[in-house]
Amino acid sequence: MATLAHALQVVGWWIAPLIIFLVQRKSRFVSFHALQALLLQIAYLIVMMGFMVLWFAAFFGIMVHQHGSDNAPPPAFFIMVPFIWLGFMGMFATVLVIAIVYAIKAGRGEWANYPVLGKIARRILKMNETDPIPVSSNANPVG
Repeated sequence: MATLAHALQVVGWWIAPLIIFLVQRKSRFVSFHALQALLLQIAYLIVMMGFMVLWFAAFFGIMVHQHGSDNAPPPAFFIMVPFIWLGFMGMFATVLVIAIVYAIKAGRGEWANYPVLGKIARRILKMNETDPIPVSSNANPVG
């Protein structure tokens, strides 16, 4: 389930990790990984909203400053659109890579932290950040 929480966020956005987080509350391992995926999706949503605001501000700003009767778009349009598009694609690629890497780590039974969001997830779940969580070779981390 922890692996699914990471993997399904690519197609299920924030809904898939939220469902897994709510259904698997008894397992600290699954809750930890699902909460990290959920926090990543919330951060992704906030950044994408920022890009959307930038997109609309650039679009309407360019329209307001359009002079003359010619219908050709101004040069600023050709500068802003690729940067905003690269921002969208870069964020998606980042989330895709993070989801794949941490799905593999969760599948191996590792308590892997996202760079910043892992500490936040541990704090929300009231887990001690300094003590490593032991997982022996014969213990089932999911249970």
